[in-house]
Amino acid sequence: MRYIPHTENEIQRMLDAVGLSQLDELFDAIPQKQRLARPLDLRRAVSEQELWGELKTLAARNASTETHDCFLGAGVYPHFTPAVVDALTSRSEFTTAYTPYQPEISQGTLQTIFEWQTMICGLTGCDVANASMYDGASASAEAALMAMRATRRSKVVVAAGLHPHYRDVLRTYLNGLRAEIVEAPLADDGRTAPLAEQVDGATACVILQQPNFLGAIEDVRAAAEAASACGAKLAVTVTEALSLALLTPPGELGADIVCGEAQSFGVPMSLGGPHLGFMATRQKLLRQLPGRLVGETVDTEGRRGYVLTLATREQHIRREKATSNICTNQGLCLLMATIYLCLHGRRGLRALAELNLAKAEYAKARVRENPALSLPLEAPTFNEFVVGVPDVAAALERARADRLLGGLDLAPYAPDLGPALLVCTTELVSREAIDRLVAALAGDAS
Repeated sequence: MRYIPHTENEIQRMLDAVGLSQLDELFDAIPQKQRLARPLDLRRAVSEQELWGELKTLAARNASTETHDCFLGAGVYPHFTPAVVDALTSRSEFTTAYTPYQPEISQGTLQTIFEWQTMICGLTGCDVANASMYDGASASAEAALMAMRATRRSKVVVAAGLHPHYRDVLRTYLNGLRAEIVEAPLADDGRTAPLAEQVDGATACVILQQPNFLGAIEDVRAAAEAASACGAKLAVTVTEALSLALLTPPGELGADIVCGEAQSFGVPMSLGGPHLGFMATRQKLLRQLPGRLVGETVDTEGRRGYVLTLATREQHIRREKATSNICTNQGLCLLMATIYLCLHGRRGLRALAELNLAKAEYAKARVRENPALSLPLEAPTFNEFVVGVPDVAAALERARADRLLGGLDLAPYAPDLGPALLVCTTELVSREAIDRLVAALAGDAS
């Protein structure tokens, strides 16, 4: 009765109130042939102690970053989060934080968002950033909508290097808007091929991922020039936010919109979410930016204060003028990321990015030394790259046996590469773990 708290007397009182004599009469509207005529095949009930023991046994069978060295990336990245991030985020002041409409009681949350916006502008090379988005995929789709509003055009050119799940979300967002989605292919080196054939006077924007899904560092400036020549916007999506600490900011290379996923900044992997989207843009596109913005001001006594500004939601302004129906942002995840960025600072974040790059370059060097493995793409990379292997299934099984999460099988996403894995190396993997991975992927063929 622990999970069915109604007593027999309470059930009878309910039946009396609705004029029935037994519970089965509640289901008279369901045809008899649709009803299950036998008892449910359930195991016997167990005590809480037994249940916990069984759950722990099941959990021990799972491969996680706590039990295995992880070389999986592809949009969700394993990074070390200092304990102070969780400690500060767990403070009671933040546990009930919601949309800070009342600035007089929300200064802490508003200042956090303002600091977040400031740091995102610095990382992306843009003039203004919003108070975050749901995740990288929805941020990319919102970038397309933003460009369509700004240009009054409906053609969206999407680089094939954009994460396939992001492309799915984009198609869902644009479905019903009479938008045309055109894919720009990849060149042999893994980067996006020249865009001249895809971009024309009907194009609203080009969406490019940096680094792209296969890990290749794209030529953002060339894409910006191709888009600008036709009056289109360039939206750059970043799934590995740590790369922004090392690569030239997309805004400095001509990108009009920079968006993506900030999970790398202290937000747990959490089996894929909730995570933290970000979006930044140029000053001239400020009025088209979705979501919320926090501004800095002074009160009547000259003291610094923070307020929501530039309302964009349909309940605040005329519905046809709204650019966002987002009810809230990922406030708790934004707090984690803001604390993480403040802890590392400009130099600390760059040092971490350089460490990730060094780990990747070491891993690639070990792959080149092994005749059974290959690096099929020549483009430069950050911390993620493609490895050609003789047999993907066997390679991953050998890796699991050695307590390694070996990478993502690219067969469903890039079959033209042949048997290949997308491998990611962050600061969490050691040289010894990289050596073990290369040996596991090569197997007996080495």
